[in-house]
Amino acid sequence: MEAYLDNAATTRTLPEVAERMMKVMTEDYGNPSSLHGKGFAAEKYIREASGQIAATLKVDPGTIVFTSGGTESNNQALIGTAFAYQRSGKHIITTGFEHASVSEPLIWLEKQGFEITFLPVEKDGRVNQETLKAALRDDTILVSIMMVNNEIGVIQDIAALSKIVKNHNPEIRFHTDAIQAYGKIPIRPEKSGIDLMSVSGHKLHGPKGVGFLYIAKDKGNAKLHPYIHGGHQQKNRRSGTENVPGIAGLGLAAEEAYAHIQENYDRVSALTADFIREVQKIEGVTIHARSEVADISPYIISIGIEGIKSEVLLHALEDKGIYVSSGSACSSNHPGISDTPLPSVSTRLIWTQPSESASPASLPRKN
Repeated sequence: MEAYLDNAATTRTLPEVAERMMKVMTEDYGNPSSLHGKGFAAEKYIREASGQIAATLKVDPGTIVFTSGGTESNNQALIGTAFAYQRSGKHIITTGFEHASVSEPLIWLEKQGFEITFLPVEKDGRVNQETLKAALRDDTILVSIMMVNNEIGVIQDIAALSKIVKNHNPEIRFHTDAIQAYGKIPIRPEKSGIDLMSVSGHKLHGPKGVGFLYIAKDKGNAKLHPYIHGGHQQKNRRSGTENVPGIAGLGLAAEEAYAHIQENYDRVSALTADFIREVQKIEGVTIHARSEVADISPYIISIGIEGIKSEVLLHALEDKGIYVSSGSACSSNHPGISDTPLPSVSTRLIWTQPSESASPASLPRKN
């Protein structure tokens, strides 16, 4: 008997997704750029997946650009926007709480002459709205803030944060890493003022090696420099022969996730509440970031156990067939981390129920 509690890292592909991918690989295997029947059949899968994903977001299918996953989506959004708007300014704002696929490209951009402001976060992981407002400048061209943190699960009020940015200057581009949010909570990019949004397929029971970048329709292709050059696929927004099996699988996984989103959220919330109640009975356990004021995703639980090294506990649990992740939600030497960081303890375990699994809390409607 095994308990896989590491779905924040990756999920098991749905059987129906794997079946569709196998059909594409073995039957409809044409190059979508080819002008014969096999090519048209492959292209149809891409169009269908664009429509399936767009329907979950209530956006135009033309706003969806397929990538190799969340890391590429984040890199394309950040680097592409930075170079597209550098004549207007070179100031970019993010937080000290982002995934490495956001922070590392921004550190690289800093070496290219851009100025990066890393905002601190509150003790529970929230971005302070007044801090963001104070950081905005006349030369700010891009703001990137994660929707759901991958280690402690805090849900940012993206709509409110974007509104602050747009009130300062509507031309500033707002990007969000929604990799731990998409498929788990409702997202309406147009209502929330999101210009760019990154998603990865393997976080929602889709395949690895595929994701997408949402690009707001009114921003135009010219406003995002292509990250990959070559065959001009996807309207020259991302060159390279499309990963048709992965894209077809991602489209189906997205459709399935949003068809059962409330049911999944309720079940996971119930399991999370039960888990927290029981684990708090153990001496020396700290539950991170859950507070009266912060919205926290039930799909992620971060705990610390005093006096036990994370690696030791991880492998002890693995011996019992329980799979978790260890890591730190913030580090004191990371730029922009608050002076009042999350509780410092020896162990952080990231626990995420699969979307088929777990509660009474209603879905947050902010984002």
